[in-house]
Amino acid sequence: MPESELNQTASDGDQPDGQDKIVDMGNPDLSPLEGGRWRPVSPDELLRKNVADPDRDLSETEGEARAVVHLERRQELEHKLKANPTDLEGFLELAAIYRQEQRPLEAKRLLKQASQIFPDEESVRFQLEEAILARSLQQYREVSDLAARLKTPEADRELDRSRSDWAMRRIEVCQARLERDPSQTALRMAMAEAQFDAEAFEESFADAGRLLELDEFAPQAHFLRAKCLLALSQDLAAMKELRAVALRRAVVAPEPLRLASLKLLCNLADKFSLDATGQQYRAHLSRLEQASAPSTNKA
Repeated sequence: MPESELNQTASDGDQPDGQDKIVDMGNPDLSPLEGGRWRPVSPDELLRKNVADPDRDLSETEGEARAVVHLERRQELEHKLKANPTDLEGFLELAAIYRQEQRPLEAKRLLKQASQIFPDEESVRFQLEEAILARSLQQYREVSDLAARLKTPEADRELDRSRSDWAMRRIEVCQARLERDPSQTALRMAMAEAQFDAEAFEESFADAGRLLELDEFAPQAHFLRAKCLLALSQDLAAMKELRAVALRRAVVAPEPLRLASLKLLCNLADKFSLDATGQQYRAHLSRLEQASAPSTNKA
């Protein structure tokens, strides 16, 4: 398999006029694994599946025309940077085109070159991190597809390695960005999620705990802490975190999180033979499912 390195976008800083659509790539409504730009995951999308293709309405002719424009512009920029390797805007635009062409390795190499020329340029540093993340996520997707087809122990081991690499790159990028700007609170949630994926459950539990006092992140943080405790076989402690998601009235969690938490609570109540408590959880779950049924049917 190719070397590991990693994935996908976040907000893209200041860009030259007219280049926003090229540099700020990725559908913000999709998760990274669904093809969206890399960013912290919101509670509403934790359990979301079957998201529509953002380019589904493009005709074949429009798609071909767009590809030709990118090809011509890419070739123009490649020649331009060979003659003038101090064009910052050219580096950023070409790297964005590579990313849009699903060539994050080329983007990474180009941005490493740019970082040597512009060592203090934040936009280059940011886009290099995005290219590293994009490369790793690309590999994770490729290995996932391969493992699904082959179904062999070797492919499964490669999938575990690729998944771990994707998690570690996210952790590294979040740490680096938080060092540069500690006010980016959302990155703390993203880092805790990556730590969970890396099976660093105690670290993930602790980092998520730092966000419990922030209403914006509290439901997601409680849910993540519950998952960490379940992974550590601390089921009863996990129930406390799940109740904070499912039943807390001061900060109402998004519906998908409440549904998931109540289902887990019902399962745990059955596991520990908490019959009366289980009945209460099932009653809450039934009411929530009934309340959400009309909107689900309309969708």
